[in-house]
Amino acid sequence: MTAPEEVPTDECLVSATLSGDDEAFGELVRRHKRRVFSIVARYVGNKYEHDDICQEVFIKVYEHLVKYRGDAPFAHWVTKIAVNTCYDTLRKHSRKEKEVPLEDVEFALFDPSCEEIASNEAWEILRHALGKLRPKDRLVITLLNLEEKSIREVSALTGWSESNVKVRAFRARNELKKILGGNNGK
Repeated sequence: MTAPEEVPTDECLVSATLSGDDEAFGELVRRHKRRVFSIVARYVGNKYEHDDICQEVFIKVYEHLVKYRGDAPFAHWVTKIAVNTCYDTLRKHSRKEKEVPLEDVEFALFDPSCEEIASNEAWEILRHALGKLRPKDRLVITLLNLEEKSIREVSALTGWSESNVKVRAFRARNELKKILGGNNGK
Protein backbone atom coordinates (compact mmCIF):
# COMPACT_ATOMS: atom_id res chain seq x y z
CA MET A 1 0.00 0.00 0.00
CA THR A 2 1.44 3.37 -0.98
CA ALA A 3 1.29 6.46 1.20
CA PRO A 4 -0.92 9.27 -0.04
CA GLU A 5 1.00 11.88 -1.99
CA GLU A 6 1.62 14.99 0.09
CA VAL A 7 0.43 18.26 -1.33
CA PRO A 8 3.27 20.80 -1.27
CA THR A 9 2.70 23.98 0.71
CA ASP A 10 2.75 27.37 -0.97
CA GLU A 11 6.09 28.03 0.71
CA CYS A 12 7.57 24.85 -0.82
CA LEU A 13 6.27 25.90 -4.22
CA VAL A 14 7.81 29.36 -3.77
CA SER A 15 11.17 27.77 -2.97
CA ALA A 16 10.89 25.46 -5.96
CA THR A 17 9.98 28.39 -8.23
CA LEU A 18 12.97 30.38 -6.99
CA SER A 19 15.11 27.34 -7.82
CA GLY A 20 13.88 27.46 -11.42
CA ASP A 21 10.86 25.12 -11.34
CA ASP A 22 8.29 26.85 -13.58
CA GLU A 23 5.73 24.10 -12.95
CA ALA A 24 5.77 25.04 -9.26
CA PHE A 25 4.82 28.59 -10.17
CA GLY A 26 2.07 27.23 -12.41
CA GLU A 27 0.67 25.42 -9.37
CA LEU A 28 0.78 28.65 -7.33
CA VAL A 29 -1.17 30.40 -10.08
CA ARG A 30 -3.75 27.58 -10.17
CA ARG A 31 -4.18 27.75 -6.39
CA HIS A 32 -4.64 31.51 -6.23
CA LYS A 33 -6.21 32.52 -9.55
CA ARG A 34 -9.78 32.44 -8.20
CA ARG A 35 -8.86 34.75 -5.33
CA VAL A 36 -7.10 37.17 -7.68
CA PHE A 37 -9.91 37.14 -10.24
CA SER A 38 -12.46 37.79 -7.48
CA ILE A 39 -10.47 40.78 -6.22
CA VAL A 40 -10.02 42.20 -9.71
CA ALA A 41 -13.72 41.75 -10.52
CA ARG A 42 -14.69 43.80 -7.45
CA TYR A 43 -12.44 46.72 -8.32
CA VAL A 44 -12.43 46.96 -12.08
CA GLY A 45 -15.80 47.48 -13.72
CA ASN A 46 -14.61 46.73 -17.24
CA LYS A 47 -14.89 42.94 -17.44
CA TYR A 48 -12.77 42.91 -20.61
CA GLU A 49 -9.79 44.05 -18.54
CA HIS A 50 -10.07 41.35 -15.88
CA ASP A 51 -7.83 38.80 -17.58
CA ASP A 52 -5.16 41.39 -18.38
CA ILE A 53 -5.09 42.69 -14.82
CA CYS A 54 -5.00 39.16 -13.37
CA GLN A 55 -2.07 38.41 -15.65
CA GLU A 56 -0.38 41.61 -14.49
CA VAL A 57 -0.87 40.53 -10.86
CA PHE A 58 0.81 37.17 -11.45
CA ILE A 59 3.63 38.78 -13.40
CA LYS A 60 4.25 41.01 -10.37
CA VAL A 61 4.04 38.00 -8.06
CA TYR A 62 6.64 36.19 -10.17
CA GLU A 63 8.94 39.19 -10.46
CA HIS A 64 8.82 39.90 -6.71
CA LEU A 65 8.75 36.32 -5.46
CA VAL A 66 12.25 36.71 -4.05
CA LYS A 67 10.82 39.40 -1.70
CA TYR A 68 8.27 37.02 -0.17
CA ARG A 69 9.48 36.56 3.41
CA GLY A 70 7.10 33.86 4.55
CA ASP A 71 6.12 35.67 7.76
CA ALA A 72 2.50 35.75 6.54
CA PRO A 73 0.57 33.25 4.44
CA PHE A 74 1.36 33.40 0.74
CA ALA A 75 -2.34 34.03 0.00
CA HIS A 76 -2.17 37.29 1.98
CA TRP A 77 0.90 38.39 0.04
CA VAL A 78 -0.81 37.65 -3.29
CA THR A 79 -3.93 39.49 -2.10
CA LYS A 80 -1.87 42.57 -1.25
CA ILE A 81 -0.28 42.56 -4.71
CA ALA A 82 -3.71 42.14 -6.32
CA VAL A 83 -5.22 45.01 -4.32
CA ASN A 84 -2.29 47.30 -5.12
CA THR A 85 -2.45 46.40 -8.82
CA CYS A 86 -6.17 47.19 -8.85
CA TYR A 87 -5.49 50.46 -7.07
CA ASP A 88 -2.88 51.36 -9.71
CA THR A 89 -5.42 50.53 -12.44
CA LEU A 90 -8.07 52.70 -10.77
CA ARG A 91 -5.62 55.59 -10.58
CA LYS A 92 -4.78 55.23 -14.28
CA HIS A 93 -8.47 55.17 -15.19
CA SER A 94 -9.34 58.14 -13.02
CA ARG A 95 -6.84 60.23 -14.97
CA LYS A 96 -8.30 59.11 -18.31
CA GLU A 97 -12.04 58.96 -17.65
CA LYS A 98 -14.41 61.84 -17.87
CA GLU A 99 -17.13 61.75 -15.24
CA VAL A 100 -20.64 61.02 -16.45
CA PRO A 101 -23.47 62.60 -14.47
CA LEU A 102 -25.75 60.08 -12.78
CA GLU A 103 -28.71 61.53 -14.72
CA ASP A 104 -27.03 60.43 -17.99
CA VAL A 105 -26.87 56.78 -16.98
CA GLU A 106 -29.71 54.89 -18.63
CA PHE A 107 -31.45 52.14 -16.71
CA ALA A 108 -33.79 49.61 -18.28
CA LEU A 109 -37.45 49.66 -17.30
CA PHE A 110 -38.25 46.81 -14.99
CA ASP A 111 -40.99 45.26 -12.92
CA PRO A 112 -40.38 46.52 -9.35
CA SER A 113 -41.60 43.21 -7.97
CA CYS A 114 -38.57 41.47 -9.47
CA GLU A 115 -35.95 41.63 -6.71
CA GLU A 116 -33.10 40.37 -8.91
CA ILE A 117 -33.49 43.20 -11.43
CA ALA A 118 -33.89 45.79 -8.66
CA SER A 119 -30.76 44.42 -7.03
CA ASN A 120 -28.87 44.65 -10.35
CA GLU A 121 -30.00 48.27 -10.78
CA ALA A 122 -28.88 49.11 -7.24
CA TRP A 123 -25.51 47.49 -7.94
CA GLU A 124 -25.13 49.52 -11.17
CA ILE A 125 -25.95 52.75 -9.31
CA LEU A 126 -23.40 51.87 -6.62
CA ARG A 127 -20.74 50.98 -9.22
CA HIS A 128 -21.35 54.29 -10.97
CA ALA A 129 -21.09 56.21 -7.67
CA LEU A 130 -17.93 54.31 -6.68
CA GLY A 131 -16.48 55.22 -10.07
CA LYS A 132 -16.80 58.90 -9.16
CA LEU A 133 -14.72 58.50 -6.00
CA ARG A 134 -11.00 59.09 -5.91
CA PRO A 135 -9.09 55.80 -6.25
CA LYS A 136 -8.01 55.66 -2.59
CA ASP A 137 -11.57 56.34 -1.45
CA ARG A 138 -12.96 53.67 -3.77
CA LEU A 139 -10.34 51.25 -2.50
CA VAL A 140 -11.17 51.78 1.18
CA ILE A 141 -14.95 51.54 0.61
CA THR A 142 -14.53 48.37 -1.43
CA LEU A 143 -12.29 46.71 1.14
CA LEU A 144 -14.29 47.71 4.21
CA ASN A 145 -17.86 47.59 2.98
CA LEU A 146 -17.98 45.26 0.00
CA GLU A 147 -15.30 42.78 1.02
CA GLU A 148 -16.05 43.24 4.74
CA LYS A 149 -12.39 43.48 5.75
CA SER A 150 -11.51 44.83 9.19
CA ILE A 151 -9.68 48.13 9.72
CA ARG A 152 -6.58 46.12 10.64
CA GLU A 153 -6.81 44.01 7.45
CA VAL A 154 -7.24 47.11 5.27
CA SER A 155 -4.26 48.69 7.00
CA ALA A 156 -2.15 45.61 6.27
CA LEU A 157 -3.26 45.44 2.63
CA THR A 158 -2.75 49.11 1.85
CA GLY A 159 0.17 50.00 4.10
CA TRP A 160 -1.85 52.85 5.64
CA SER A 161 -2.08 53.31 9.41
CA GLU A 162 -5.32 52.18 11.06
CA SER A 163 -6.12 55.82 11.86
CA ASN A 164 -5.61 56.77 8.23
CA VAL A 165 -7.96 53.95 7.14
CA LYS A 166 -10.66 55.18 9.55
CA VAL A 167 -10.36 58.81 8.46
CA ARG A 168 -10.29 57.92 4.77
CA ALA A 169 -13.32 55.62 5.19
CA PHE A 170 -15.26 58.35 6.98
CA ARG A 171 -14.51 60.90 4.26
CA ALA A 172 -15.16 58.40 1.46
CA ARG A 173 -18.55 57.43 2.92
CA ASN A 174 -19.51 61.11 3.19
CA GLU A 175 -18.47 61.69 -0.41
CA LEU A 176 -20.40 58.60 -1.52
CA LYS A 177 -23.51 59.91 0.32
CA LYS A 178 -23.19 63.22 -1.53
CA ILE A 179 -22.86 61.45 -4.88
CA LEU A 180 -25.79 59.13 -4.21
CA GLY A 181 -27.82 62.02 -2.82
CA GLY A 182 -27.52 63.82 -6.15
CA ASN A 183 -25.48 66.74 -4.82
CA ASN A 184 -22.35 65.53 -6.58
CA GLY A 185 -20.35 67.03 -3.74
CA LYS A 186 -21.45 70.61 -4.41
